Amino acid sequence: MRVGTRSLLYGAHCWFLHPFFTAWAWWKLYGPPLDPRLWFAFFLHDIGYWGSSNMDGPEGERHPEVGAHIMGCLFGRRWFDLCLYHSRYYSKRAGRSFSRLCVADKLSPALEPRWLYLMRVKATGEVLEYSAGRPSIDDWYAEFRSYMRKWVYAHRDGEEDTWTRAREE
Repeated sequence: MRVGTRSLLYGAHCWFLHPFFTAWAWWKLYGPPLDPRLWFAFFLHDIGYWGSSNMDGPEGERHPEVGAHIMGCLFGRRWFDLCLYHSRYYSKRAGRSFSRLCVADKLSPALEPRWLYLMRVKATGEVLEYSAGRPSIDDWYAEFRSYMRKWVYAHRDGEEDTWTRAREE
């Protein structure tokens, strides 16, 4: 089974955990997610990882497209964009601003208990891709949480993202 599928089933993007942490992050950043379409977005935004052989490589970076197409068919262009631009890298490559879903999505892992997040990314093997080149998984995780919190609070109001670089094709 490919890493993207494992991520959705029981890893970082776990279908029965990640959407709820994303909703909690949305609530903290923007208030209660009362629009039911937001809940569709919380559950669908990462569905494109299904079958992906990597998380941050060329295949994984295209993951927003599937959820965006579903959201667009169901609810229109605004919701398509919300999902498509939930990825900082995808947004950067497209020359577009990231969406509010991006900000909530980036905060969500920092809201999870450390043990729960690390248990899942270790079980799927995602941690090997995420932490590559770091001295230890614990060091990577501490840096990751700190960076994500800083990025989120610097960009929660839509400030231009000068922190993220578009990856070369």
